[in-house]
Amino acid sequence: MTSIGIDRAFERRLSALVNSGEPGVLQGGRKGVEKESLRVTPAGRIAHTPHPRALGSALTNEHITTDFSESLIELVTPAFVHSWELLQYLLDLHQFIYGHLGDELLWATSMPGKVAGDADIPIAHYGSSNVARMKTIYRRGLGLRYGRLMQAISGVHFNYSFPARFWEAWADVRAVRTAQAANQQFVSQGYFELLRNYRRHGWIVLYLFGVSPVVTRDFVAGRDVDLVPFTRDTLHGPHATSLRMSDIGYRNRNQSGLSVSVNGLQDYVRDLSRAISTPHPAYEAMGVKVDGEYRQLNANILQIENEYYSFIRPKRVARSGERPTKALLRAGVEYVEVRALDVSAFDPVGVNQNKLRFLEAFCALCAMKDSPPMDESEQALLDANHVTVARRGREPGLTLWRDGRQADMAAWAAELLDSMAGICEILDVGDPARPYATALAAQTAKLADVRLTPSARLLEEMRSTGESFFDLGLRMSAMHKDYFLDLHASNAGRRAELTIAAGESLEKQAAIEASDKLSFDDYLTQYFAT
Repeated sequence: MTSIGIDRAFERRLSALVNSGEPGVLQGGRKGVEKESLRVTPAGRIAHTPHPRALGSALTNEHITTDFSESLIELVTPAFVHSWELLQYLLDLHQFIYGHLGDELLWATSMPGKVAGDADIPIAHYGSSNVARMKTIYRRGLGLRYGRLMQAISGVHFNYSFPARFWEAWADVRAVRTAQAANQQFVSQGYFELLRNYRRHGWIVLYLFGVSPVVTRDFVAGRDVDLVPFTRDTLHGPHATSLRMSDIGYRNRNQSGLSVSVNGLQDYVRDLSRAISTPHPAYEAMGVKVDGEYRQLNANILQIENEYYSFIRPKRVARSGERPTKALLRAGVEYVEVRALDVSAFDPVGVNQNKLRFLEAFCALCAMKDSPPMDESEQALLDANHVTVARRGREPGLTLWRDGRQADMAAWAAELLDSMAGICEILDVGDPARPYATALAAQTAKLADVRLTPSARLLEEMRSTGESFFDLGLRMSAMHKDYFLDLHASNAGRRAELTIAAGESLEKQAAIEASDKLSFDDYLTQYFAT
């Protein structure tokens, strides 16, 4: 497959980085994962039991919490230098959780199985403290605004930060004075260049890793969707890669008119802050506090920053009680959160090393390619590319918007993968196994043969077994549970560590509840005033 052309500016930058005197300049980047999974009964129905107390407090346990639903467990790894360490921690988390789930399962795919409407999805509860009430009311608002079904979708988020020596070398490549190399403004600017290029090129992640081409009829009941029957209770997009990341999933029409600039930190914070403080007539009509009970935190376009759905976010670890935008303004961008990964039914922990290594190299590509500012119209076209690939990514001859014109997706993808070869060489320095080059080769093979994509593999698995999506999901969920329970190499040290952390988190929740002095109304006013 021939590529469209060679990016000379990128090639010069890559060459300069290679010749920087730092052979492994990209090595040592820190990576973490957040992985969501629905708890379900042995029959595959959403569990209505409380978050298991043995897992600790969902409010204060850093590594085991819940997302929208009380049934939607979220596993959060620390940041690691090596992806194998990350995956080992994720495996240990799964083993620990399964030790306390009884007969329940963790659903193995992003899209939920059989769901009896919004009422079947319990909203998460975090206790009686003000911060806990705020988290629950925020979720109540999400359910009111978008429906709870959308919130029952699971995903995998990849968190990544470049090593400090990359920014130092990158400052030299970009002819920035040494005094500015460690400047947080330069680093933040570099991350926003990455964000813009992810908007331009991130659709390839959906093609390569999307694994949600099917849904149950339950999930889209009452909605007008352009999907084709696969079995009696299963619908699919014949060429879909990730319905999760399409208009059927997270790309909710309610936010279609919301544009948040990624041209720089100040622009990004300005647009998010405006959305958080601007009333929305439809949400005003829903009411905020009705008969003494909060339905949502406020009636603005966004209740808080996290309500904004995007493929990738700039992040900074916030201090206690600090809003995400305030944290970014205080200290700049610390890392990026890539949010486009489906939970993989083919991997017991939902993700694998090849995928993580590819994403690390892809983040470097997005940071190193020329990344001019973009206006709203360009951003809308680029966002549409992601939805197009989510819905039709395996369609022969598919074209996408590129520089204002339609371009062949396969040729563009080949160009991107070709460009990553040099980056993978830098990441592989000193490792004869060349794991990053291997990860890249696995993705290049998917471009040459669409049948190797996870979305195509999932559909073929269902064709060969005659299963519905629900049947496949339940079978894979049970297989994963057996895998974790049968593992002999249980990490006793990690299990003890997680047990202690769970107990400490319950104590911390109790301490927060005991220390609250403000009324909830005053707490909310103070939160939004700071």
